[in-house]
Amino acid sequence: MANSYTIDWLIYYYGTVSITYFPLYYLKHYSHYSATACLTSICSLHGTAVTTVEGIGSIKTRIHPVQERLAKCHGTQCGFCSPGMAMSIYTLLRNHPIPSTEQLMEALGGNLCRCTGYRPILESGKTFCEEPTVCQLQGTGKCCMDQEENQYSLNKKEEMCTELYDKSEFQPYDPSQEPIFPPELIRMAEDPQKKTLYFHGEKVLWISPVSLNELLELRMKYPTAPLVMGNTTVGLNMKVKGEFHPLIISPIGLPALNFVDFKDDGVTIGAGCSLSEMKEILTHAVSEEPKEKTKTYRALLKHLRTLAGQQIRNMATLGGHVASKHDYSDINPVLAAGKAILNLISKDGERQILIEELFTTPSLKEELRPGELIFSVFVPHSRKWEFVFSYRQAQRMENAFAIVNAGMSVHFEEGTNIIQDLKLFFGSVGPTTVSASKTCKQLIGRQWNDEMLRDGIRMVLEEIFILPTTAGATVKYKKTLTTSFFFIFYLSVKKELHELEQRYPDIPETSISALEDFPIKIPEGREMFQCVDPHQSPQDPVGHPVMHQSGIKHATGEAVYYDDIPQVDKELHLAVVTSTRAHAKILSIDISEALKFPGVVDVITAKDVPGENNHEGEILYAEDEVICVGQIICSVAADTHAHARQAAEKVKITYEDVEPRIITIEEAIEHKSFMFEEKKIEKGNVDKAFKHVDEIIEDEVHVGGQEHFYMETQTTLVFPTGEDNEMVIFIGTQFPTHVQDFTAAALGVPRNKIMCHMKRTGGAFGGKVTKPALLGAIAAVAAHKTGHPIRFMLERCDDMLITGGRHPILAKFKVGFMKNGKIKAVDIQYFTNAGCTADESEMVLEFIVLKSENAYDIPNFRCRGRACKTNLPSNTAFRGFGFPQGTLVVENYITAVAIKCGLLPEKVRDMNMYKTPNTTAYKEPFNPEPLLKCWKQCLEKSSFQSRRTAIEEFNKKNDWKKRGIAIIPMKFTVGVPHTSESQAASLVHIYQDGSVLVTHGGCELGQGLHTKMIQIASRELKIPSSYIHLSETSTTTVPNASYTAGSMGTDINGRAVQNACQTLLKRLDPIIKKNPKGKWEDWVSQAFSESISLSATGYFRGYKTYMDWEKEVGHPYPYFVYGAGCSEVEIDCLTGAHKLFRTDIFMDAAFSINPAVDIGQIEGAFIQGMGLYTTEELKYSPEGVLYTRGPDDYKIPTVTEIPEKFYVTLVHSRNPIAIYSSKGLGEAGMFMGSSVFFAIMDAVGAARRKRGLMEPFTMNSPATPELIRMSCVDQFTEQIHRDDPSTFKSWSIHVS
Repeated sequence: MANSYTIDWLIYYYGTVSITYFPLYYLKHYSHYSATACLTSICSLHGTAVTTVEGIGSIKTRIHPVQERLAKCHGTQCGFCSPGMAMSIYTLLRNHPIPSTEQLMEALGGNLCRCTGYRPILESGKTFCEEPTVCQLQGTGKCCMDQEENQYSLNKKEEMCTELYDKSEFQPYDPSQEPIFPPELIRMAEDPQKKTLYFHGEKVLWISPVSLNELLELRMKYPTAPLVMGNTTVGLNMKVKGEFHPLIISPIGLPALNFVDFKDDGVTIGAGCSLSEMKEILTHAVSEEPKEKTKTYRALLKHLRTLAGQQIRNMATLGGHVASKHDYSDINPVLAAGKAILNLISKDGERQILIEELFTTPSLKEELRPGELIFSVFVPHSRKWEFVFSYRQAQRMENAFAIVNAGMSVHFEEGTNIIQDLKLFFGSVGPTTVSASKTCKQLIGRQWNDEMLRDGIRMVLEEIFILPTTAGATVKYKKTLTTSFFFIFYLSVKKELHELEQRYPDIPETSISALEDFPIKIPEGREMFQCVDPHQSPQDPVGHPVMHQSGIKHATGEAVYYDDIPQVDKELHLAVVTSTRAHAKILSIDISEALKFPGVVDVITAKDVPGENNHEGEILYAEDEVICVGQIICSVAADTHAHARQAAEKVKITYEDVEPRIITIEEAIEHKSFMFEEKKIEKGNVDKAFKHVDEIIEDEVHVGGQEHFYMETQTTLVFPTGEDNEMVIFIGTQFPTHVQDFTAAALGVPRNKIMCHMKRTGGAFGGKVTKPALLGAIAAVAAHKTGHPIRFMLERCDDMLITGGRHPILAKFKVGFMKNGKIKAVDIQYFTNAGCTADESEMVLEFIVLKSENAYDIPNFRCRGRACKTNLPSNTAFRGFGFPQGTLVVENYITAVAIKCGLLPEKVRDMNMYKTPNTTAYKEPFNPEPLLKCWKQCLEKSSFQSRRTAIEEFNKKNDWKKRGIAIIPMKFTVGVPHTSESQAASLVHIYQDGSVLVTHGGCELGQGLHTKMIQIASRELKIPSSYIHLSETSTTTVPNASYTAGSMGTDINGRAVQNACQTLLKRLDPIIKKNPKGKWEDWVSQAFSESISLSATGYFRGYKTYMDWEKEVGHPYPYFVYGAGCSEVEIDCLTGAHKLFRTDIFMDAAFSINPAVDIGQIEGAFIQGMGLYTTEELKYSPEGVLYTRGPDDYKIPTVTEIPEKFYVTLVHSRNPIAIYSSKGLGEAGMFMGSSVFFAIMDAVGAARRKRGLMEPFTMNSPATPELIRMSCVDQFTEQIHRDDPSTFKSWSIHVS
């Protein structure tokens, strides 16, 4: 019997959901797990209870404690990731009502956030965790909390606060109030007469068999149909790679595949068990069995903790993972080394094979007979004289594919150190897991000693052949990892042998740390800010850590983003066709097949643009020529998003390549391919100064680009009104005016016909300043041609391909200095990779040059900059606007000077810093007092000197782990050098009931701008915040608004709101004086009755800024923001991994309007900056194709990357220029991430000195594991033969 269903599509959701099911084949209890919704097919959910964020709480009914605490702990900013965070914590609580902090870290390991820096999210989760029962300083007679309080007590004249939220406001969590598992699903699970499920889609048939026998029959009948359970491979390939399967067989929930059997000689795990269930099974085995029997289990558990994220581990199955034979598999090498056995089954019976046999043939299909499938996996106990270990290195600790991984085991003859059996398996070095079988055979019978190690390393290098064109990291690094892992394995086994038999020598004390993995600990934080004046009115919210205006809506999923708006009648979806060539002529565009595709209404090309196709140098649709990979050529409008994307693939473009094709900065310099004139500033006599210094260093530094990776991709909805050529646009942007301008130009209509609305967007970081204008215009042209509403949302891979990011740079510097470290002259030249069109590249270059001295008073200083025109997508604005790249170079040459002089970098920084009122290189006067205050407090409160001493002691005692520490000063600027671009306007309405509506020209990107505007309006109107509403930003209410960027959103819009409120209050003043004891509502009512206008515009003319590049003199920025950051790291010299232990940031905030928002901005920017300098690496092909186009390839930081101790202090100062003496802090924290980079460099320097390398060195950015490992030069790196680059074409190139 069967149940048959018809579905329109295999539906996928985005985000994290909680799934509850009733696993009858285990025990009669419910199991809750979080899942990645975009990979969870609807068909697989039959019989489960799916809970989304809307199902746990709502502002319309009652919010859940998880949602409440996430919002009130300030764990939301843009809010796009918040529902996923809430559901991960919620699922954790359903399984563990009082979880441990370790469980919390694991639960959130698969979630990504780009805004908050994760600390406040973890803080909200920690409120549910069990309280620690043992003081960290137990036995000392002191309380650890008291010690921290004392350490961070600042000037007694400045009363500092540390609480950003009030725990007493939290509603208690009562697990008994959670929904029960639906009884009908229990009955369904217990029904003995289960029926086979058939789901009929448009092109796909999904079958879910109910018995093993039926499954085997289907397997025999449809041998090529994929078996789908977790869907983490097939689903991803269908979604991303476009794979198609007309038939899918899903045995999910089949009891015969979901079991565990503990035996005396090992454990058998059903192929249908998820990796999370496998982890629980092995954890149980480890707790029950003696240590000598569980070595393989421990090795597997080590990888299962960091393999993917918990949501993926909850979905992926053991059988699917083994059968997929991924080259990057973390599990297969360990199973093979542990001699695990596959139990296979078919209609013909059962048989067994060793897993390692899979890796001796090119395809699993050659191992499986027709109709055969993996039934279970048997993992045997290890033996006394057998040792099993696992190793992996990835771009980041968790949720990243391994660059190289390994499973290794050795079995000795009883009571000896003579090798009886040896297994070495490596991942990510070939098409699947690779066995070093020849090496193993040759080493059998050898003693476990240093001679065996030397021979073993040589043999492994000879046997493991890695093609020089292999994707991912360089071959040299991969080979180094294989030998490093073998060396660690050698040390691990040697230590185990010594513990078994004292007669075998132990490893040196200095090598022990090589065996220790970096721990994953819950971070702790402390935030300090100036307390509000006790005399301030209680209803005045300015200065208080007020929750984000939309925080609760973020956490409940009720904050509306534009793709959440329901589809309207006749709406069409748009998909774009992009260039696959970097520089070529377009010979033809064949759209005939696309037009025939079901659901397609039209294809739009350049000839369909009624107005300007090229506006201000930015091209909507390529017409005769393409100038980068990812340039938009045409777009397809269809009834569904899927139909539009599938039809877009049917468009055929014929090209003819054009030379030169310029991809890198070096190629641009060679071809003199530049945009704009050179930008230069200079002071002193640089050339003369170089003749009178003791030492000169010349070098160059490359800083890679960065992808914005906002959580919400570029999204636009366009509605033609049907009259007067009007268009209504809903779009996520930082610059609605720019969208209005481009759309009007493209349609050939005046701007007053284009109404652009912007309520909120899920992150921006500069990536939504200019790009939405181009994309919005493209959507508007489609709406104009078809007459239909258009929904245009970029997939992540398309967004990353099309929109560009942070400018990569190449900097060449020459620095002259005295032997005492005093720098006398600097000559620095910057080259940016601007991409194919101008975009924001000229201003970015100006910012780099103008800010190039950072905090240092160099008497003779010259800086020049050129923007290189290349055949890459145009790079654009990004948080920090060039400062994070350019100033990293400055700190690099400061460090080089320190190394050359034999001094500590912090000493050289201190002696060259501005100390008294002075002028910049472009003659801007300033007072560095706040800079010195931040620097001094950071040195003192971070206990820098004592930690430096402790680090030096650690490094003496450890050969293969090194620690480093760095403290970095910062002189940052806010705003732009053009007065007209910092003007702002507002519109404030008071309604007759006393409620207030505030509108202004700034955009809410997650930075809390609207929250601060409400605080400002509350203070100025002297009314509670609850009276005030702020809905959206719109060109219909506030015209000609400037962009929300440059850290000036609050500065300029706050002044405009203040101006409007003051105007209104001035009008109400006579009425208030007549009735001073009246209520606000009474005054408003009276004003209306007297015909007094209750609506006012506010205006701010902008900061008076300018820059004269001919004279190299100016006042380009209204004020400076100062800061200092200190970070401490530990690196693994054998693998390149690093661990961030602690970060202290002291930021000159002047007076904070909202400390919670400002600290959140600093923390989020710091983590984003840390990502720029460590894990976030963009990779391009030599032909200009961006490889890193999604979370699989591009790694932003996760919860495991943030500091174990994260301390942020807002330092008080004065800033009379800005509203309420505040400062814009949205970008400043970005560069503080460089303290992590230079702490890594400090640790690398310690490793190099250990090897006798004493000369100065520079490090390029990002400091990836590969760069760290290969910079720690040792006997292993020196053994690697480098392939002749002239004999092959590299897989990827650096474009900086």
